[in-house]
Amino acid sequence: MRSLYQKKVKKRTIILVFFFMLWICLLIFRLTQLQVINHSRLKAEVVEQNQNRYVIHPKRGTIYDRTGNILARSIPRKSVFFTPFKGEPHKLQLETILMLKKVLNLSSGDLQRIKARIAKNDPFIWVKRKIDSEKADKVKKLHLNGIHFMEENKRFYPQGKLAAHILGRVNIDDIGASGIEYKYNSVLEGKKGERLILRDAKRREYRFETIKEPIDGKDIILTIDETIQYIAEKELEKGVLKSKADWGTVIISHPSTGEILAMANYPFFNLNNIPPSLLLKLDRNKAIHHLFDPGSTFKIITASAALESESVSFNDSFDCSEGAIKVAGKAIRDHDRFETLSFPEVIIHSSNVGTVQIGQRIGEEILFNMIKTFGFGKKTKIDLPAEENGIFRSLDEWTDISVASHSIGYEISVTPIQMLQAINIIANKGIIIHPKIVKKSPISSDEVKERLPQYPRVISEETASKLALILQGVVQEGTGKAAHIEGYSVVGKTGTAQKYDPSTGGYSSSAHIASFIGCVLGDEPVFSMIVVIDDPKGQFYGGQVAAPIFRETASKVLRYLHIPRQKNPVETLITAKYWRQTGE
Repeated sequence: MRSLYQKKVKKRTIILVFFFMLWICLLIFRLTQLQVINHSRLKAEVVEQNQNRYVIHPKRGTIYDRTGNILARSIPRKSVFFTPFKGEPHKLQLETILMLKKVLNLSSGDLQRIKARIAKNDPFIWVKRKIDSEKADKVKKLHLNGIHFMEENKRFYPQGKLAAHILGRVNIDDIGASGIEYKYNSVLEGKKGERLILRDAKRREYRFETIKEPIDGKDIILTIDETIQYIAEKELEKGVLKSKADWGTVIISHPSTGEILAMANYPFFNLNNIPPSLLLKLDRNKAIHHLFDPGSTFKIITASAALESESVSFNDSFDCSEGAIKVAGKAIRDHDRFETLSFPEVIIHSSNVGTVQIGQRIGEEILFNMIKTFGFGKKTKIDLPAEENGIFRSLDEWTDISVASHSIGYEISVTPIQMLQAINIIANKGIIIHPKIVKKSPISSDEVKERLPQYPRVISEETASKLALILQGVVQEGTGKAAHIEGYSVVGKTGTAQKYDPSTGGYSSSAHIASFIGCVLGDEPVFSMIVVIDDPKGQFYGGQVAAPIFRETASKVLRYLHIPRQKNPVETLITAKYWRQTGE
């Protein structure tokens, strides 16, 4: 009996030992599987479940005007994000988000985005980024599980709409999307850092750990003067509204340095609150993007070619009595009826008939080369993004009417900045100085990127001086009298061009571009300016619409700069009789 009992115990012991050894083998196999075979994959899963890596965007550099006023800066803001608990039903996660809808003004688009991320079991979901402190406090008071905050920086523009098209904008990640913000993004942005968000087993955030510190961006100083920019925008707005035009642009520069003091585009936009529907319009800086036929302002190029090639002298006269001239079967008309005009008077009174005759005397090759030498058909090299080249066809594409058309500013498309550069060439006594809008831009901790001066000559100093005298006559007795400023020497040229109508393939008789380019002269050029007004209603001539904006803007800028009136400003009537009397 006892022997039988011992046999049973022994048998049971063997079975227990067997199962115990089997359990040990299975445990060893499982541990080997976890710690050796699947170690890398499982470790990655654990890391993914308990920590996330996120980019730290550095503080973006500040943008200043030339006098040290802040035009753009970055300020601290809190961003709200959501980390759901492990295994938490999607419905409960969405309910947590819906409790923030009113506080954070979440749109239907925001909710759809968050819902899609929840459906993908995303462990980190942005709810609302860069909110103000008042909203952040309201969110904190709700004490919602899984809702946390992260410190970020938000771009802020102290002057709102001022210089909006120059400064441009950044996206939600503080990356430049247009304007200076885009062009100099690599300087302003700095270097990104990296951060870990560590969580417990239930995926509740418990601490941040920075593994790579960000490096803040560098500052930039613009050539823009905040006050001059304000004056330009104010007067432009008044002018556009008065003429019921579609839009307008004003650029003011310092000719001898090429520095842009103001660049205004109307309509304006508040950079701190841009409706998504208007983003494209903001990104279009018409001062450097918009192409238009310059019309009579382009006659300064024709006059330059005539004087430089000595094809015309001041004593030459032109019969304009017919009021029109036929070229290749097409009639080109004057805006008024003239008799015989001297060469200076043709430009002063902006006679198309006289200018076409001057162009015909010059010839296509000389005119083409002068247009090319002035820089048309290529960018001015201003340091802003997406500048247009303009449209200037090669000589072999010219037709029988091309000389006449180019002479009076048609068959060519230019940008406002190109026309401003043209008047600057005359103000600078024949040399070309490319425009710039950034005064100082650091490219490292102790280097400053400066443009090396290159001043090629376009026309002779003598030609430039004669042109300046003629353009002074435009303001004193010609089409630009509305630009005259008492006590100052002003030179300028008006322009009125019919707009091209793509639907008809020709120029419209009811839609125009009105413009004026001018410069206030002293011992040295004080400043130059171009005014372009698109499709004014009622009065549409450049002398009626654009010249008064020049006068009002320039008068205020002169006061701001404390430029005293000249004791004896040159006031010479440029007539054929005058030049014969002086022997010129």
